[in-house]
Amino acid sequence: MHRKHKPASSPTTFERPVKQDISLIGAPTDIGAGTRGARMGPEALRVAGIVPTLESHELRVVDRGNLVGPANPWQPPVDGYRHLEQVVHWNREVHDAIGLELKLGRLPILLGGDHCLSIGSISAVARHCRENGKKLRLLWLDAHADFNTSTLTPSGNIHGMPMACLCGLGPQALIEIGGTVPALNPKSIRQIGIRSVDAGEKRLVHEQGLEVFDMRYIDEMGMRHAMELALATLDANTHLHVSFDVDFLDPEIAPGVGTTVPGGPSYREAQLCMEMIADTGRLASLDVMELNPALDVRNKTAVLAVDLIESLFGKSTLMRK
Repeated sequence: MHRKHKPASSPTTFERPVKQDISLIGAPTDIGAGTRGARMGPEALRVAGIVPTLESHELRVVDRGNLVGPANPWQPPVDGYRHLEQVVHWNREVHDAIGLELKLGRLPILLGGDHCLSIGSISAVARHCRENGKKLRLLWLDAHADFNTSTLTPSGNIHGMPMACLCGLGPQALIEIGGTVPALNPKSIRQIGIRSVDAGEKRLVHEQGLEVFDMRYIDEMGMRHAMELALATLDANTHLHVSFDVDFLDPEIAPGVGTTVPGGPSYREAQLCMEMIADTGRLASLDVMELNPALDVRNKTAVLAVDLIESLFGKSTLMRK
């Protein structure tokens, strides 16, 4: 797997900004996935206590409820894409909802839903950055590179294509949602936890120049080192977006996803990842994707996801000042 090795820089000290108001936006669909059930993810996160958990950190949280879009028709792919029309509809709804919250100066959290929805959310974030002269840093926490195209995909499921679409490789209706093609510069992307990549995807990732900290890199160098590099050069003018696919986690601790891949980050590695993101004080938007309660055990994965989200907003498991 593609890995860029850079010399470790000394940890950066960040000045924590004023805490932002939070908006939760549910996107209850599994339109881009190969397994049904992610449509129930937003409610599972609510049941797991995401609102009171965030409020316990003196954050003002507003739950905007759920977006509405077409049902999953469960049809075979056409020209390499499953449910393209419906995926476009959902992503336009997500784009507009996330964009509105950013204009209001709020921190949007998209509760998925499958990971195809990140096309809409990240397109909105990238547009917001362009319009406000901000730099974008995207952390993609995932077991998969999600860099498939219609000619590479073995399934046609668009939740395996959002990274490619955001980099301008995809159907016109998806790549232009944010108003600019490509939606973002691949140099702004940092992928973390990757451990399942098709051969064609790997080639495209190399060609696009994505910076990837796969599980071998994390095994060899440690999560701390990977995160130091992934978060390097952030400053007060950087908008940090985290797209958190729950299958980033090892399935032993997070079974409630449709695309489990063994060998993911442990609980402590995941906590360190989230705490180091929180330490930057730069988090400005978040996706929580691919939670599938139909495959979970007593909402265990949703509870863990909320626990990790809490760490993104300041909870620390360490007794440090």
